Amino acid sequence: WSASAPPQWDQKRYPNLQPSTINLVPLLAGSEGTLAVIRQMTVNLVSRPKQTVLVVMPFKSIAEACDAVPGILEKKPSAIELLPRILIELAREVPAYAPMIDFVDGKPSDLLVVEFSGDNPVRLQDQAKALGNDLRIVTNPRAQSNIWKVRKVGLGILSTSTSDTRGVTFIEDCAVPVERLGEYVRGMEQIFKNFGTSGVFYAHASSGCLHMRPVLNVKSAQGKRDLRKIAEAALGLVLSLDGAMTGEHGDGLSRSEFLEKIYGKEINDAFRLLKNAADPDHLLNPGKIVSPPPMDENLRYGPDYQAVAFNIPVMDYGAQGGLIGAIEQCNGAGVCLKFDGTMCPTFQATREESHSTRGRANLLRALISGTTSLRATGGSEAISLNGWRLPRRYAPRNDMEEAVANSLDLCIACKGCKSECPSGVDMAKLKYEFSNHYYKSHPHKLRDYVFGYIGLLTKLGAPFGKLINWGMGNQVVGNWAKRFLNISEMRKLPLFQKLDPDSLLINHTSLGETVLCLPDAFTRYFEPEIERAALRVLRAAGCRVVTLPILGAGRTLISKGFLEAAKKHAQEVRNAIDKIDPEGNYPVVGVEPSEIYTLKDEYLDFFPNNEDMRSLNQRSFLIDELLLRDDRVLRVANKIKVDRDQDLQKVSLHGHCYQKARPPADDGLPVGQEATAALLRAFGYEVEIIPSGCCGMAGSFGYEEEHYALSMQVGELVLFPEIRRKMGADGTTSIVAPGTSCREQIADGTGVAADHPLVLISAISDGS
Repeated sequence: WSASAPPQWDQKRYPNLQPSTINLVPLLAGSEGTLAVIRQMTVNLVSRPKQTVLVVMPFKSIAEACDAVPGILEKKPSAIELLPRILIELAREVPAYAPMIDFVDGKPSDLLVVEFSGDNPVRLQDQAKALGNDLRIVTNPRAQSNIWKVRKVGLGILSTSTSDTRGVTFIEDCAVPVERLGEYVRGMEQIFKNFGTSGVFYAHASSGCLHMRPVLNVKSAQGKRDLRKIAEAALGLVLSLDGAMTGEHGDGLSRSEFLEKIYGKEINDAFRLLKNAADPDHLLNPGKIVSPPPMDENLRYGPDYQAVAFNIPVMDYGAQGGLIGAIEQCNGAGVCLKFDGTMCPTFQATREESHSTRGRANLLRALISGTTSLRATGGSEAISLNGWRLPRRYAPRNDMEEAVANSLDLCIACKGCKSECPSGVDMAKLKYEFSNHYYKSHPHKLRDYVFGYIGLLTKLGAPFGKLINWGMGNQVVGNWAKRFLNISEMRKLPLFQKLDPDSLLINHTSLGETVLCLPDAFTRYFEPEIERAALRVLRAAGCRVVTLPILGAGRTLISKGFLEAAKKHAQEVRNAIDKIDPEGNYPVVGVEPSEIYTLKDEYLDFFPNNEDMRSLNQRSFLIDELLLRDDRVLRVANKIKVDRDQDLQKVSLHGHCYQKARPPADDGLPVGQEATAALLRAFGYEVEIIPSGCCGMAGSFGYEEEHYALSMQVGELVLFPEIRRKMGADGTTSIVAPGTSCREQIADGTGVAADHPLVLISAISDGS
């Protein structure tokens, strides 16, 4: 057989073959990989339009929106996509997508997004305006991109659920003639009503193919029965409307069972005859189209599914319906399998499924369900998890728990999934919980105690700082210490610096607003110039600064799985704050993102129903964020000497992962890396945010011998090349990074010394 077309494409005639030649392209196009393996193909490309205009059209209901589609098609748009109001509402709850919902005015409606494409912008505007008045016309490329990003992750967002009752994929691919689309929607709504459930429609209105996921609990016997009955009712409706059960994604396991009802026995027998001739051993995609299993047989969840949490959790999972619900929150959409953004850095570097958010969630789900074990297959390259191949170098030594441990070992807990996963899977939190469980029956490495209890150890070691620095600087002693702790010899260990006596004062005299400052071990003992700069800037803002007599929020303890110790430390931090501020009136600030966001996030996980912790969460800020609230920036600016006539200094900002994962603030003011950028701009800097994800250091991860190479590989994805490019093109650009790990990684990876933003601002202070 040959499915290749001649190299010269004749647009006037298709399939562009001689009358005596049989073209197999149309046949293979619908075979879903069941007939042949395509090694080469020739495709016909068309020029991409130079201009696009989007029109956002609100409607009172989905059916009403669908009724309007045939009339809109007469205006010759290039696409019409349906975005239901519930998608907009849910997207507002996902930090990465909430800022993109600026194309909706007021209360969300069911929307049609109509696209016009071409090379004549004036004609495109006329086409858009012809749709009516009071419609939002979007021409800005960035705004258009935001609309399509929200549209792209629609299924993942719509599948978000923390209960056993959730949207299920099995009839999401039906297609009907566009002129009958409204009739189809009303018919499906009636079917849902008959079964006491609901479903959400969205996507390709212009082609009559609306995706939908009926809400069912397939873990129950009734839910499984309803799944089949709804599928059969949908089939009847679609056929009555001259539609097709499959419009885009293929028949697969969900719909192949219905092919005989759609095409009849004679054609279905022909399918089977062709399959047996092309693939007599049924090696190619078995069970699809020909001889399929029942559509309700291969379910992710079913009445026989049972799950048991691997531990009584230390952290709170009430919002996810418990630890099991948090693991099952992954719906398999695979948005994490991407190569930009923050989620998921180790997948971006390794390109291996087991190191994606979805891969880790699948392993955790297999662990709690207890129904699947890993087994070796075929040679030495990989093992298989029910057919899912996993690299052998990450294979389990004994059982599923080891497989989970090996996969999570490379999760660097960047929290990117918490922000970017449409379903809100928080793999960092799940890693902390699993690590806390795992190390109850497995020994911690010695270095885990060193890094986990770094705050205590640096405090004890500070008086002997010169001696320790000498030892670490001595090649023999330093290399021995690294080998003993299994730390990469390529890393430089931080050195103790002379403490600033002023930073140790509890009460800094000022008559202004009282601010509590949470110090951390890194800036206190290794980079005291940052703490000094922070105190100077806060005083310039008119603040009376009270430094808390406790180091850090316990981030390193959490990262290494010492959750009980971290929870105890959280209580000690709260007690220290209560002693100074029993009424809970003063804001709490810090300079290290990983520490201050631990106080905001994990403290609520440790004490979910504690009003004091909730209050602490609401009044805790990075100093960058605090200064942008009220008139504090103006106060600092009045004490800063800035020559506005000189060329603005260029700054390239790499934000900490936790900054990038922040949800929008209730007050609408900037948070996270946007707050850092806004603060620098307020003082005259020209700021460009580097489009990087994680730097790759991730606390101690990049120091560890077995992780060093991957750590640098993550840095090389975007961050290192961007810094080299900027420094090579313009020597006046400063690199700014609020995170201590980020600054260390940038130095090791590029040789560039990155600044903390407060150091830059403090450096131009007049000292008043």
